Amino acid sequence: MSTHNVWTHKGTFLLAAVGSAVGLGNLWRFPYLTGENGGGAFILIYALTIFAVGIPILIAEIMLGRNSRRSPIMGMRFLTSTHKTSRGWETIGWLGAASAFIILSFYSVIAGWALHYTGLMLTGSLDGADAETIGASFDALLASPPLLTLYHTLFIGASALIVGLGIHRGIENGLRVLMPALFVILMVVLVYSAAIGDLSAAATFLFTFNVADLSLEGWLQAMGQSFFTLSLGMGAIMAYGAYMSSDASLTRTAFAIAVVDTAVAMIAGLAIFALVFGAGLDPGEGPGLMFVTLPLAFAEMPAGPLLGGVFFILVLGAAISSSISLIEPVAAFLVERFDLERPQAVSAMVIASWALGLLTVFSFNLMAEDTLFHTLFGRSAFGLLELLTNIFMPLGGMLIALFAGWALTHGEVMKEMRTNESWFRLWRFLVRFIAPAAVAFVFLRTIPQVEGYLLPSIGAVVIVGAFAAGRTFLAERQES
Repeated sequence: MSTHNVWTHKGTFLLAAVGSAVGLGNLWRFPYLTGENGGGAFILIYALTIFAVGIPILIAEIMLGRNSRRSPIMGMRFLTSTHKTSRGWETIGWLGAASAFIILSFYSVIAGWALHYTGLMLTGSLDGADAETIGASFDALLASPPLLTLYHTLFIGASALIVGLGIHRGIENGLRVLMPALFVILMVVLVYSAAIGDLSAAATFLFTFNVADLSLEGWLQAMGQSFFTLSLGMGAIMAYGAYMSSDASLTRTAFAIAVVDTAVAMIAGLAIFALVFGAGLDPGEGPGLMFVTLPLAFAEMPAGPLLGGVFFILVLGAAISSSISLIEPVAAFLVERFDLERPQAVSAMVIASWALGLLTVFSFNLMAEDTLFHTLFGRSAFGLLELLTNIFMPLGGMLIALFAGWALTHGEVMKEMRTNESWFRLWRFLVRFIAPAAVAFVFLRTIPQVEGYLLPSIGAVVIVGAFAAGRTFLAERQES
């Protein structure tokens, strides 16, 4: 790959990867999970799992991208060819591209809600509104296919415009403006929350070390969060890794991504829950926290509508930084495979994903119940799309770990990681055994027909153990 397709600054990859990782989930899911699962105890388990699971796979995925210097699909085709391994490993690239394509289709619809609320806040439409009014407003939005389609179109169009301008003029320049602006806005919201809300209650909710509140399910949620929060298994990190400078440190960059991603989630949690507690509202609203509970909190506070508008601009920025990373894996493949111009490739990907997104739009209204999807799959079209990505991503992550851990040679990995032998051995142990077993468990638990904890645990151990035994047997046979 020519040098014009490498980030112009080493730090750009960090911005890009953090931008991909920091999305809607960071602004409500991680803080919510933390508060509901023992606060500091959950954070400790999360830190352990992100070290043992998230970071090893993150390093592996970046490594595959930088090693191949191609899009995920074409990159895995190149790596399977040069390493003389089964072409079945190309599944990694296809799973990542499929995940990115499907996620973008419904992510754009949900992110479009933030457009609606930005307008409501800045125009003062919700100033002084009560819970019933705000709840009715949200229900009215979901019940309106034209409105949802409009916001879906505007959001995905803005994301496409950035990616269509190219690696440097579009993605790189966009991230240099977007990410610092997001951090500034986040700090402004935190200062406002500390002044107006109840910051001590938020800190108690998030950081009190309550081991008794940390159930087995909490452990599993920490493990799943350590994987999903880093945007692993959906092609974005591999695609961005292809543009990463050969001089940048994989290990330091991976740890920096994990630390910044977690720090943003915790700061957002403090800011959000300080407002929620300050207004005497329920912090356990899950996704409804952002679009019902928070608007209610802003409606009742001094200068709330203005700060509410600023907050939803933050939400939009975080969503766009993630959505552009979802477009890149498929767009890059179309450019490489079919020799399309970048604007053509981006347009093809985005139009198809936009059309698929209409299923999500209609899942909240016209197709909310009694559809073919409910009959065949027992869930809405949106529920099915979400289920598919929750299966594809951990499956892809498991395959990434196994390929990087077993197919890449010692020399290749050391050339990419430029680290000492001790860290290399620890990373290879984690990426060969611990990380794939953990992600295999998450993958098996996601399958609706698999219930409980025992079967996924046995299945994860069998998958990783059988693969390791097979690779070891083949290696010994080749040596003899």
